[in-house]
Amino acid sequence: MTTVNLNTLADELLAHAAQARAGRASETVRGHGDRLRETVIALLAGQALHDHESPGEATLQVLRGEVRLTVPDGGSQALTAGDRTDIPPVRHGLSADTDAVVLLTVAL
Repeated sequence: MTTVNLNTLADELLAHAAQARAGRASETVRGHGDRLRETVIALLAGQALHDHESPGEATLQVLRGEVRLTVPDGGSQALTAGDRTDIPPVRHGLSADTDAVVLLTVAL
């Protein structure tokens, strides 16, 4: 059994993101060979993960801050700390309105 303190990891990843050229940092906390992958992603305000495909069924939980889940037709969904949503099975992106940390869960 592996335990990860998400608050501590969020602090660490935000610090790494502040030093990173792209303004983001991530760590996979589960998924090395599993059918379920969980990745914690930190994005500084104004940074984004541009449109991409989802490799499988996925959810997004906001641990800190405010983000916007976007789809190419111009639609978006604003999410704040504590929100959890299903990621649509279409191309999508994620942008940070404030410094933010999310937990991405993907069923492979």
